[in-house]
Amino acid sequence: MEKFSWLILATLTLCSCHHSSSYFPKEMEEKHIEIVRFDNAVLNVRPESAREDIELLYEEYPIFMPVWVENILGIPVEDTTYLAEALPSFLNDTTYGFKATNERAKEQYADINDIQKELDNAFTKIAYLWPEWPIPTLYLFISGFNASILFIDDDLAAGVDMYLGSDYEYYNRVVYEYQKQTMRKECLSTDVVSAYLFRNIPMGGSKNRLLENMIYRGKVMYLLAQIMDQPYFETMGYTREQWDWCEHNERAIWNTIMDKRDLFKTEAIVLTSYLNEGPFTQEVSQQAPGRLGTWVGWQIVESYMHHNPEVTLQELMDESDAQKILEQSYYKP
Repeated sequence: MEKFSWLILATLTLCSCHHSSSYFPKEMEEKHIEIVRFDNAVLNVRPESAREDIELLYEEYPIFMPVWVENILGIPVEDTTYLAEALPSFLNDTTYGFKATNERAKEQYADINDIQKELDNAFTKIAYLWPEWPIPTLYLFISGFNASILFIDDDLAAGVDMYLGSDYEYYNRVVYEYQKQTMRKECLSTDVVSAYLFRNIPMGGSKNRLLENMIYRGKVMYLLAQIMDQPYFETMGYTREQWDWCEHNERAIWNTIMDKRDLFKTEAIVLTSYLNEGPFTQEVSQQAPGRLGTWVGWQIVESYMHHNPEVTLQELMDESDAQKILEQSYYKP
């Protein structure tokens, strides 16, 4: 079995002289990411030919099929007899809405040219910065609402049924309201690139304070914003209203963090409150969106790059001294 891990993971401008165009030349060697339509292959399995179809899936997808069977369906890889019975039931289930969900996924992802273009553009930029990094293959799959992004060695996989639209009715049964914002087709490419960057860029440093975690996430979000051609609030996974709230209350947010001395705390409950997904950031305000620590970290990094224009993106990612970035950012909202 291959090693893998889970990640469940109008234009808005900020005051900065750094934009994507200043980091990348107009002409770059174009890169192409292979997208494997494992989702379509699975959806083509028929009850009357399930055993033969499954054998073909094992032949055509020798790396991903075992991972999918064992970790999405929860069936032992070698138990093909049970799999031949269970898979058609999974695909045509009406109790949990899988049949309707699979049909919606097949319809919405019939054309993935937009995703292909976004990812090709993103990995062209990434390869320009780090040519030694391998460009992954991306598998699209049906997850049964189990996972958004998977890692399989150097490759990634995205569960298309986790990106069917914030208004999709069956999401009411499986996720919280605040999670729906990023469960849209438009978010799939950003999640894939974000997962890739977080996997390839180590946190570094020896401390595990809130500060180090904020700066690390802020660095990756800053890089992600340079790579993806989209408004910043989309990169963050916020609504426009959530982003505006953060901007309007930025000074109060920072004052609260400093007054409580949270920046230098290491307690898991503090880090979780500021960094994890949630309906709000309890440490600051019930009106504050989740992951507020990441948002503040991004603003600090933005200020750091504004005041240090000679720093490259590679140098920023290599800088593990969060205290240095904070001090040289002159961040004063």
